[in-house]
Amino acid sequence: MTFHDKPVSAGGPSQKPAAAAAVALLEAVHRDLAATTLPLALPGTEQARLDIRNSMSQLDDYILPRYRSLDAPLLAVVGGSTGAGKSTLVNALVGHPVTRAGAIRPTTRQPILLHHPADVRWFEDQRVLPSLSRIKGTVVDTPVPAHLAGATPDAASISSMMLLRDPAVPEGIALLDAPDVDSISDDNRKLAGQLLAAADLWVFVTTANRYADAVPWKLLLDAGSRDIMVAVVLDRVPPAAEVEVSTDLRAMLTQEGLGEARLFIVPEVPLDRLGMLPSGAVEPLRLWLKELAATAAGRAEIARRTLNGTVKALGGRVRAAAQAAEEQQHAAQLLGQDARDAYADAVTRILDATKDGALLRGEVLARWQDFVGTGEFFRNLEQNIGRLRDRAGAFFRGEPMPAVKVETAIETGLQAVIIDEAANAAEDTDRRWRSDPAGRQLLCAEDLSGTSPGFADKVAAEIRAWQGALMELISTEGQGKRTQARWLSFGINGLGTALMIVVFSMTAGLTGLEIGVAGGTAVVGQKLLEAVFGEDAVRRLAQKARDDLHTRCQRLLEAEQQRFLGLLETGGQETAAALAGHVNALKLLAEQA
Repeated sequence: MTFHDKPVSAGGPSQKPAAAAAVALLEAVHRDLAATTLPLALPGTEQARLDIRNSMSQLDDYILPRYRSLDAPLLAVVGGSTGAGKSTLVNALVGHPVTRAGAIRPTTRQPILLHHPADVRWFEDQRVLPSLSRIKGTVVDTPVPAHLAGATPDAASISSMMLLRDPAVPEGIALLDAPDVDSISDDNRKLAGQLLAAADLWVFVTTANRYADAVPWKLLLDAGSRDIMVAVVLDRVPPAAEVEVSTDLRAMLTQEGLGEARLFIVPEVPLDRLGMLPSGAVEPLRLWLKELAATAAGRAEIARRTLNGTVKALGGRVRAAAQAAEEQQHAAQLLGQDARDAYADAVTRILDATKDGALLRGEVLARWQDFVGTGEFFRNLEQNIGRLRDRAGAFFRGEPMPAVKVETAIETGLQAVIIDEAANAAEDTDRRWRSDPAGRQLLCAEDLSGTSPGFADKVAAEIRAWQGALMELISTEGQGKRTQARWLSFGINGLGTALMIVVFSMTAGLTGLEIGVAGGTAVVGQKLLEAVFGEDAVRRLAQKARDDLHTRCQRLLEAEQQRFLGLLETGGQETAAALAGHVNALKLLAEQA
């Protein structure tokens, strides 16, 4: 993958990026980083989220714009610690005050970008640093610009960037005065980091008293990882300490892999009435910047170097993001399995309650006995199945209400079992999740320890639908000519009710007579159904009805468990795979650009 030049379009910046495939790759990386949410509170997640946000910002602010326009002017960001003299240095480089310097901190709030008038087309749009709005200045031609005479820009101004055209700035390079990297303002520190990440080269300002501070060195080490060109300005150096301090600083730079960084010494000298350094104090730095910008080839080489190092570093952050996404997916799978196990256990308990005769006690038993009768009815059961059919038929044909009462009692009892077990599953899942930091964080704003609103109505509707499907089974089975007269004599509702009783008396999937529950309750239903359909058909009907009930219970509880699983939609597997696939491509891009 290599760079290929395209003609410069008239009136606007060149669209001269790396090959279209490189831009497409980087845009895909941006999309996949944006899709990486990392919702679970795992160790290292906060840092991973921050790195992802910073990577996306750098793609927007620097990498993509630079690939699309390698011949654009270099952007030199002037950064450093509080009070290091950045603004004073920028003023000295252009020979007059253009940016505010003072003792009140933070001084630099709004970034100020100075560029040659001929380079205005490169910066007036949102090509680089698109999140910062533009405030256009004019060509500087007065000793004290108007924007310095008034009040300091307020905090909201850090979301904008002032553009100043100044012929004192060499054509082909722009200077960006950034806020303090160790500012007392969080917003200023974040903005300084954003600006430095968008730089082609850094002009890093420190002082003889503070050159070993930790915060600046953290950023300098980041610059080293990106292979960015760095100039270090050692400001306000007493003449007597220049050799000792500069020697020590050079040794530190070499030790940290920044031995190639240029070091410029600005002596401690009085400022004039406008707060300006003598022009000679920064002349070596001014000449160095002018030389860097002198030729298009030289500028392109610096841009390539920084771009390659930045893409290489991006590859490392993308690899870390992929690993974080994989860890999220693994943690989500464990939490998800906890929920699935809890609800699967609940379904098992529901089915156990429906096949061991437990539902045939209490109200269901009473309504069933009202339905089929007692006493002589049971004594005649073993004597003549034909007489049983005739006697029961009178109940079924003439008194439909008792069958409905049995169905209602079954619905009520079954509904109570399902709701109770669903609540147990929710409580169990909630307990398991709250014992895990990641699960606890997901539940911090939600109480899912009970059933969802309206669940009882959904259960009742599903049970009625099951009862209706069971009646349909009876109707379909009774369409045969041989049995039609028999099932008509008993009625669909009566036979359906009997089938429910048989279903709820099946133990561990066995069929046949189940004696011992409510004094032979199941025997009655079993005998009635066998008299109409035969033993094999009854076995088949009961199993179909049980399977249908199992499916409906599963569906109800899966919908309930989805309240938990919906919180785990990390997209981790797909995102991790996509990001991992970008790592090698970014490595090749950095090597070949």
